[in-house]
Amino acid sequence: YQALNNFRAERSLWGGGELPFQARFFHLGLYFHHPVGLYEVADGVARPIHFSPDLYKYGPRVKDRIPEPVGDLGFAGFRINSRADWDRDMFSFLGASYFRAVGASKQYGLSARGVAIDTGMDRPEEFPTFRAFWLERPAPTAAALTLHALLDGPSITGAYRFVVAPGDTTIMRVEARLFPRRPIERLGIAPMTSMFQCGENDRRIADDYRPEIHDSDGLVLWTGTGEWIWRPLLNPHYIRVNSFLDDNPRGFGLLQRDREFAHYQDDVSFYHKRPSLWVEPVGNWGRGMVQLVELPTADETLDNIVAFWNPAQAAEPGRELAFDYRLYWGAQPPVRSTVAEVVATRLGTGGMPGQKLNEPMRKFVIDFQGGPLAQLPQDAKVQAVVTASRGEIRDVVVRPLKESDLWRCHFDLIARGSEPVDLRCYLRDANGALSETWLYQWSPPPGTPG
Repeated sequence: YQALNNFRAERSLWGGGELPFQARFFHLGLYFHHPVGLYEVADGVARPIHFSPDLYKYGPRVKDRIPEPVGDLGFAGFRINSRADWDRDMFSFLGASYFRAVGASKQYGLSARGVAIDTGMDRPEEFPTFRAFWLERPAPTAAALTLHALLDGPSITGAYRFVVAPGDTTIMRVEARLFPRRPIERLGIAPMTSMFQCGENDRRIADDYRPEIHDSDGLVLWTGTGEWIWRPLLNPHYIRVNSFLDDNPRGFGLLQRDREFAHYQDDVSFYHKRPSLWVEPVGNWGRGMVQLVELPTADETLDNIVAFWNPAQAAEPGRELAFDYRLYWGAQPPVRSTVAEVVATRLGTGGMPGQKLNEPMRKFVIDFQGGPLAQLPQDAKVQAVVTASRGEIRDVVVRPLKESDLWRCHFDLIARGSEPVDLRCYLRDANGALSETWLYQWSPPPGTPG
């Protein structure tokens, strides 16, 4: 496919450098066999963009296999470059309703989708497709590019408007108007798809020289009540769906908080440079839930993490659903909590070294950084509030780490049986909360005594 998809930069739509953006087009092939309609909109008139083999530098492996005449094959998708760097695309749309963008690192990572339908359920997921795109020709001084898309699938159709502004953080304003064709049980709005194979908290599948392999390491929620929540991602034994009820969420996203190369040791995939993706609802989204779907994976090339907003409002035929939001692609979300954040989660055998365990015990170690913790003296009276949905919490300790600017909380969990345990932890003092809320779902290994 690489030999087939070598687009000639000089043939870009709006090429020549006079306009601030250029569009280049993906060839059909590999996993992408269905063409999408592509149109340029100029002076209020839409004109189709036609395929030609002259747009590509075909490699020797495929050059002699191109039939003559080729005809108008169409394109699989497109990517957009900006004046800031003509050699590196800033965002692309390719496959079903998938799209992605880069930030200051110019590194791709996780993807977004137009919509998700029945993700993580006991039946096949539906993947609606962006059937056609209309790209508005930018003005010479434009700071953003506007495009429109038609979504289509067996259960839903819809119209989208994207306004994309490049920068250290690429910002997309999205306006979605959706029309269900039949009742949809699980509708995902502003879905994002990522990968987590192994990390500090989950070494179950880690037969690799790299300590961590993931596009994202946690889900962040900024709830309608103002609470900040951090949920580390996992590579589970089986498909898991966690739901976080909310009313008018302020934001949520899949983040790559860990930016230290030494934690990844990967100079090929550069996971420490992968962008985070933050969703900022525009207007009131009402009641619903953020849902996190985690699937098992043994391969870093297979995405296994999905997060989205599932509205409480029923998705039924004859009803228009309107959702506006902004997507922020970059190292950090546009807003941060004023309290301390979780920077690491680690797990291990519970108890003390050398202690004989008579119960299935697991130790959890959580490191917090920043916020009001940075101003506290070493002897400050800080309390860790830890709760579990079942089992017993023991030996809760919170203390500053003298070798760093971190505060560490660790505790042991005793939980018999194999049912998952939902854990919650945050730090506080006499004046109130000092940290965001850490959530975790621990699944004891199969065969744990009941």
